[in-house]
This record gives sequence, C-alpha cells and structure tokens, in this order.
Amino acid sequence: MISSILIGMLGTPEIIMIVIVVLLLFGGKKIPELMRGLGKGVKEFKDASKGDDAEVKTEIKKEEPK
Repeated sequence: MISSILIGMLGTPEIIMIVIVVLLLFGGKKIPELMRGLGKGVKEFKDASKGDDAEVKTEIKKEEPK
C-alpha cells in the first residue's frame, strides 16, 4: 500500500531527476549490464515460480483418490 502511494506521488520532474542521478552514478556503459542482470534475475524468478506451480499440481494429482 505504501509503495503504491509513493509511486503515485512521483511526477515527471522527480522521475527525470532519478534517471539523471542513476546515469551519473553508474554511467552509460554500466546501465545496460545492470538491466541485463536484472532481466536474468526476473526470468529466473519466473521460471522458479512456474516450476513450483507445476510441482504442486503433480503432487495434488498424485494424492487424489482414483
């Protein structure tokens, strides 16, 4: 709830300022590497959550009476 309130309070000037600060801190060459790493992390998380869902479904099917 708090995060949605904070995101709602960010306007265009604040977002631009955040982007400028990130560019200054990390530089133009490092940002694509960071985003690539972030994308890989998100992909691994999705794959792991899908694997857990499939594992739960197979366990449920095993335990169902026939």
